[in-house]
Amino acid sequence: MNKVISLAALVAGVVLIVFGVNASNSAGSHISNFFTGAPTNKAIWLLIVGIVLAVGGLATAFRSSKS
Repeated sequence: MNKVISLAALVAGVVLIVFGVNASNSAGSHISNFFTGAPTNKAIWLLIVGIVLAVGGLATAFRSSKS
């Protein structure tokens, strides 16, 4: 059961990373980057949460289970 949850976290993390990259390449993010020097908060949070989920999913998926 833990493998299923960790793989789901990995997949969700990858999906959020893809959405974050798309959000950072949007017109609104380019405008925000022009005026503030940083992409939008939405893009940053999508990337951060996606990376945390993906790393956590990978770490728990490959961790050896003790029976």
